[in-house]
Amino acid sequence: MSKKANPIIQSWKINAKKWIKTIENSEIESRQLITNTAILNNVLKRNPKSVLDIGCGEGWLVNTLVKHGIAAIGIDAIPTLIKNAKNKGKGKFKVMTYEALTKGAPLKQAPFDIISINFALFENRKTAQLIKKLPSYLSDDDGQIIIQTLHPFSIATDKRYESAWRKNSWEGLKRNFKQPHKWYFRTLEDWIKLFRKAKLNLVELQEPLHPKTGRPASIVFVLGK
Repeated sequence: MSKKANPIIQSWKINAKKWIKTIENSEIESRQLITNTAILNNVLKRNPKSVLDIGCGEGWLVNTLVKHGIAAIGIDAIPTLIKNAKNKGKGKFKVMTYEALTKGAPLKQAPFDIISINFALFENRKTAQLIKKLPSYLSDDDGQIIIQTLHPFSIATDKRYESAWRKNSWEGLKRNFKQPHKWYFRTLEDWIKLFRKAKLNLVELQEPLHPKTGRPASIVFVLGK
């Protein structure tokens, strides 16, 4: 994949404007009911002075944190999303790939009290490499990484429960998204193994419940050095 265009990035570039409209029109119910609040509250309750949001998309989290007086910066590989984020608030944003972070790309705002990743991890080995590198961007003493992602339970009822690549990243969304990309599903056990290999401690684990279905809407990992 290194010599070819990354299909995940290509899919997001093609669908960036549709994603922006999806968010602007509040078309993902779980975000409105629980998952946006889950990631936001997890950041705010730790009273950080600085936050790096990786895979910031259209920038809602960064722009919200800035309103709370937090120095927040978002990075994303998709220029259309970064441009939209800059136009919607006072947060700082930069076009940057995960690979660049993994290689130690400098961010003048570093180190950060909190690094957040909200439904923005789609790879297998590249995700492991990224997470292993992130502590170098954290404040020395008590910096933390907050990851919100798909709950493993969400796939357990209709597919074999194993870590594997899955198809159709845009499944369930209303708009006519094109060129769906594959994404890597991890079991809970494999998430924990990944964190241990990165020498990160699991400080807290949360399972936000969808208020209508009573099922987990996501899983939140809070990690420390």
